[in-house]
Amino acid sequence: MLSVLRMLTAGESHGQALVGILEGVPSGLPLKSEEIDLQLRRRQGGHGRGDRMKIEKDRVSLLSGVRLGLTLGSPIAVEIANRDWPQWVDRMSVEARETEPDPLTRLRPGHADLPGVQKYGHKDVRNVLERASARETTTRVALGAVARKLLSRFGIEIRSHTLAIGGVWTGTPEWVSTDREGARGDRALSYWETVESSAVRCEDGSAVRAMVAAIDGARKDGNTLGGVFQVVAYGLPPGLGSHVQWDRKLNARLAQALMSVNSVKGVEVGAGFGAAGIPGSEFHDVIERSVDGVRSRRTNRAGGIEGGMSNGEPVVVNCAAKPIPTLMNPLPSVDLASGMVVPAAQERSDVCVVPAAGVVGEAMVALVLADAFLEKFGGDSVVEIERNYRGYVESLGGAR
Repeated sequence: MLSVLRMLTAGESHGQALVGILEGVPSGLPLKSEEIDLQLRRRQGGHGRGDRMKIEKDRVSLLSGVRLGLTLGSPIAVEIANRDWPQWVDRMSVEARETEPDPLTRLRPGHADLPGVQKYGHKDVRNVLERASARETTTRVALGAVARKLLSRFGIEIRSHTLAIGGVWTGTPEWVSTDREGARGDRALSYWETVESSAVRCEDGSAVRAMVAAIDGARKDGNTLGGVFQVVAYGLPPGLGSHVQWDRKLNARLAQALMSVNSVKGVEVGAGFGAAGIPGSEFHDVIERSVDGVRSRRTNRAGGIEGGMSNGEPVVVNCAAKPIPTLMNPLPSVDLASGMVVPAAQERSDVCVVPAAGVVGEAMVALVLADAFLEKFGGDSVVEIERNYRGYVESLGGAR
């Protein structure tokens, strides 16, 4: 997935802290912890989130790779403390204890519980679920914030919004996926500000009300809801990724990254599955040459990627997120120890994570695009990369 950047995360949901390392970030990039904290706050929002978000007020500690507000070119290490840790010291102790906590043995359908204990030979499901928890994505959002800071230096912006929750869909203005300036201008600023202020990260007021009602209904029934979110990246130059090898294709790298996000079960680029029912004469994006000589497409059904490479149009990806598997009205399951039929385990959880998943999706898209950007333009410092980037853009006649 990543070839220039290297990322590792560590930590359990109720452990002491979450830790992440991002290697490959060039030197000279201004970086503040407040910029990362902003993205962490966005991840914690959204109607349908559970009580855990009332406890955790995620803040990042930059441990290495930054000095006097600038990246050094060395690995960037981050830590996000789990504020709930004092309540879990005994159950999640790193050191052996004279009296071990009672094991959790009730399995949850749809979670990593059963395959995890089978793979690693555990007798306590907590050994699996703590790491499999979507709490891990906190670290990805923190490291993704570093990647998006690098991209923003070159005019690349990443946005996301909710398309559907629990069967309630909203329409999306065509310009969102076709306008090369779609993250700027009065129209765009108004649109994305409305998204960010929405309880479900959706611009359509009537759809928002229906989505909120659906989430409230699911909460009352002890159920959960999934949905669809869209991530759009604006300002990319053509040529990120490559057609020459399968694992260098930008769409493939994005799909892998997004499919790694908890709950995501499907990813489509541009028109995606809709392309299957459209003849080629209607699907493919006609190439035009405007007055200023910039080559562009009349439409963007390809989602900004052709032949595994960015083509200068906005990169558009849609992700389908399943309902999360922890239900307050639990499904039937089996006890790992006794083999008896029991209700599935209940962990403190959310009703709907689609709005938050969009923010995680942004982080993963930022990491992949930053990696492809560094692969294309190289350089150990921001100054060197800027020089390489300018030369490339000039060689295209200013086309982006």
